Amino acid sequence: MHYFISAGEPSGDLHASELMEAIKERNPQARFTFLGGDLMTRAAGHGPVIHYSRMAFMGFSEVLRNLRTIAGNFSTAKKAIESAEPDALILVDYPGFNLKLARFAKEHDLKVFYYISPKVWAWKAWRVKQLRRYVDRLLSILPFEIEYFSDKGVNAVYVGNPSQEEVERRLKSAGTPGEFMSQYGLDPQKPILALVPGSRRGEIRNNLPIMDAVARRHPELQPVIAAAPGIAPDFYDSYSDYPRITGDTFRLMHFAEAALVTSGTATLECALAGTPQVVCYRANGSKLSYNIMKQLIKVPFVSLPNLIAGREVIPEMLVHLCTVDSVDSRLSEILPGHAGRELQLEGYREMRQRLGTDTAAAKAADTIINNLKSK
Repeated sequence: MHYFISAGEPSGDLHASELMEAIKERNPQARFTFLGGDLMTRAAGHGPVIHYSRMAFMGFSEVLRNLRTIAGNFSTAKKAIESAEPDALILVDYPGFNLKLARFAKEHDLKVFYYISPKVWAWKAWRVKQLRRYVDRLLSILPFEIEYFSDKGVNAVYVGNPSQEEVERRLKSAGTPGEFMSQYGLDPQKPILALVPGSRRGEIRNNLPIMDAVARRHPELQPVIAAAPGIAPDFYDSYSDYPRITGDTFRLMHFAEAALVTSGTATLECALAGTPQVVCYRANGSKLSYNIMKQLIKVPFVSLPNLIAGREVIPEMLVHLCTVDSVDSRLSEILPGHAGRELQLEGYREMRQRLGTDTAAAKAADTIINNLKSK
C-alpha cells in the first residue's frame, strides 16, 4: 500500500512518524509520500515533499502575510498526490490546510483518514460538515470527542491517545536529572523552571516575554527555554537571554520543578510527565480579543488536561489575563510546599484514567489497513 500523509507542525510530525512505524510493522512493503518533518523522514527513509517548517503559520495576520507560500504549498501537495497515486490520504491535525487536501482527495476518489481531528467542538464548528463529507474515518485521540462526532454523523473511533504511550516510552529512556543537567551544562543545584512558549513565531513573540518576566521573580529557580526546531536561535534572543534547549522539550519538562506552557499538545505532555504547570496564552493581550474568544470557543477550557478531566486541573491564564502578576501568582501556588501542587498532581492521575490504555498508533494503523482491505 502507498500512503500519502500530511502533517504541518512538530507535534503532527511526531504522531505521524509513530503511525508510519505502526503501519510498517503490519505492512512491511508500505510506501510513504508525505508533508512533515525529520521524524517522518526517519520513518519513511526519505525526505518530505514539503518540510513542516515551511507550513507552520499561526493566526490571521501571519497567515495573511504568507498567503503566497501557503498557496504554493497547497499546489505542490496536490501535484504530489496526483503523481504518487496513493491508496489513501492520512491527515494529521493542521485543519486549515488538511481539510482542503481532504476535499481534493475525495474529488480523486481517494480514501481519506483523519488522525488527530480538528478541535471543532471548541471552535469553527462549521468544519464538521467538511469532516462528514470528505473524511471516511476520523481517528480520535480524545475520548470525549466520540459522542460529539457521532451525534453529527461523522464516522469516528477513539484509538487512544498517542501522547500517553509516547510519554511512557520516553520516560524509560529519559535518564536521570543529573545526566540531563550535565548534558546541557545546567546548574545541578538549582531546580529547573521550564519555559515552553510554543513552536510558532507568533506564540513565541506573544508568550516568551511574559514567561521571562515571571522567571526573573524566582531566583531560586533555573529558567530554561524549550526552543522549537525550525526557529532560528536569534529569534529567541529578542525576547529572552535564558538558556535554550532545542528538540528535547519533553525531558526538559519532565526534569523541571514546574513549567510555564503555551496552550497546546505540550500541556498534555507536561501533565503526563508529572510536572505542575501554568498555561500561558497571551495572543495580543486585549480584553476585546478575550471576549471574542470566549464567544467563539464552545468549551469551558482550552488546555487538554482540563478538557480530558472535565474540570480545571491546571490554571489557564488567557489573553489579557496572562500578565506577569497573574502568572506569577498561579506559579507560586504549584511550587513545592504549596497545596496547589498536590491538587494538580491528583488531577493528572484522574486525567490518565480517562485516557485509557489503548496504543493509539497501533489501533489507528489497524483501522486504516482493515478499512483499505475491505475496500
